[in-house]
Amino acid sequence: MKFTPLLAALAFAAPVFAAAPLAGTNAPGFHRIMLGDFEVTAVSDGTVDLPIDKLLHEPADVTAKALARNFQSLPTETSVNGFLINTGSKLILVDTGAGSLFGPTLGKLVANIKASGYQPEQVDEIYLTHLHPDHVGGLAANSQLVFPNAVVRADKRDTDFWLSQANQDKAPADSKGFFQGAVASLSPYAAAQHLKPFSGDTELAPGVRATSSYGHTPGHTIYTVESKGKKLVLLGDLIHVAAVQFDHLEVTIGFDSDAKAAAAARAKVFQAVAKDGTLVGVSHLSFPGLGHLRSNGKGYQWVPVAYSQLR
Repeated sequence: MKFTPLLAALAFAAPVFAAAPLAGTNAPGFHRIMLGDFEVTAVSDGTVDLPIDKLLHEPADVTAKALARNFQSLPTETSVNGFLINTGSKLILVDTGAGSLFGPTLGKLVANIKASGYQPEQVDEIYLTHLHPDHVGGLAANSQLVFPNAVVRADKRDTDFWLSQANQDKAPADSKGFFQGAVASLSPYAAAQHLKPFSGDTELAPGVRATSSYGHTPGHTIYTVESKGKKLVLLGDLIHVAAVQFDHLEVTIGFDSDAKAAAAARAKVFQAVAKDGTLVGVSHLSFPGLGHLRSNGKGYQWVPVAYSQLR
């Protein structure tokens, strides 16, 4: 075929597209599973970079090497996860993220709850694993209740400790913020008579019970959710750094109130859930923080859940 001026014009008339700009965002952070008749939604509050080599109680070079083996760097991006449980009669939130207490990379939990199909006003009860800022900060904004219809439950040992002005006054300067964050987050609920502490092992709702796992904080609590023989244990802060603490359960972190008790609680609970093959949810493992523990010599291997279409 002869290449005419008309064909040449048509050839060069094809549209030219500029390079697409980077999108820069991920999908909303929620992941949903069914547990018997219960619906469980893992909800992301975001991530935060932590100087793990300075926080773990082991030599910094040992931590750095363990992170490198797991393709992680320093500071280490760390997830903050909450869990929303719909029992059919109650909507229960376990931990509320950091709100505005830890900077702009966190505080996304409420937006992700909404993206998942729920509204903060629908939450009936909130169960706190403990009162550290990255677990209670999402409770209040500008001294107002973010979850206006929710009753807040936490172990009395934690509320007595972190809401105490006397304890705050005698705390080191770098720890006072933990007390201030707890007071700012929980005071609006206490004023509205929505704060109802419990003591020790307690059934809080049909199919949901609290179990003491003291050490990380004076009242640190894990929650077991069970429906039709299916079980999920929400471990809170029994572990922070998968690359280190699954192999070395004895390694504790600077956030622990009682390091020895925290390590003992981790060993006890890990042994039980690994033996039973129980599904677990963890606050600071990579989102959604849902998986199983498998015994691996003296340590454990993390087996994350597979993606499901909820068929």
